This record gives sequence, structure tokens and C-alpha cells, in this order.
Amino acid sequence: MKYALLAVVLLAAFFIWRHKRRQRQRELQQQQTQREAAERERKLGRPVPMTACRHCGLHLPLADATAGKLGHYCGPEHRQRAED
Repeated sequence: MKYALLAVVLLAAFFIWRHKRRQRQRELQQQQTQREAAERERKLGRPVPMTACRHCGLHLPLADATAGKLGHYCGPEHRQRAED
């Protein structure tokens, strides 16, 4: 009878330990997912410098603009038209 009681207590302790371990793993996974989502949002939400085309007034990212003598343009055609 003593051995049966000991086995029940050990099994209960094992199942409690396993349940807490799984719960901890789920919490860590949720935290990891939240951190990844926050980082993704930070990357996507980063503002970029904008400029306006001096010929037509179109607003576009500065990295996509064509630089000219008088300013930035939306393309080489507008730069050519404005500077000629």
C-alpha cells in the first residue's frame, strides 16, 4: 500500500511539473511572438523623408526622387522639362 501511495504522489508531482513547464513554454512563445510583432511594426512604421517634384508637385520618397540643379523631380522627364 505504501508503494502505491508513493507512486500516486510521484505521478501527481510529475504531471504538475509537466503542466507548469508547458505553461512556461507557451508564455515564452507568446512573448517571443509579441516581440517579433513589435519589431515588425517598428520596421514598417519607420517614416521616410519625402520631397515634392518641382515640376508637377507630386510628393514622393526622397530616395525615389531624381535630383536636379533646381531641386528634386519625380523622374528624368520632369527634370529635363523644368531645367531646359
